[in-house]
Amino acid sequence: MSATENTNRGVFSLNGVTGMLIATVLLLSILAFLTVWGLGVQQKSATNPYDPSPIISNLDNVKAISKDNAQFAFKDAK
Repeated sequence: MSATENTNRGVFSLNGVTGMLIATVLLLSILAFLTVWGLGVQQKSATNPYDPSPIISNLDNVKAISKDNAQFAFKDAK
């Protein structure tokens, strides 16, 4: 049996410190993107609150199977 030596090793190869730094930077950039995106969604929701009145006010007219139920569905805030 011949033992072949692994000569493709190195501290700064993609398996070493460089790969760890690339993975860390990638994960931190994903975290930053999701944080900024989440803050934007919160700010948009704060200035555009949900109004449940179209649903709560008219539930007596909702039938089990009807195309008219679309008017009672959740609607985007204006």
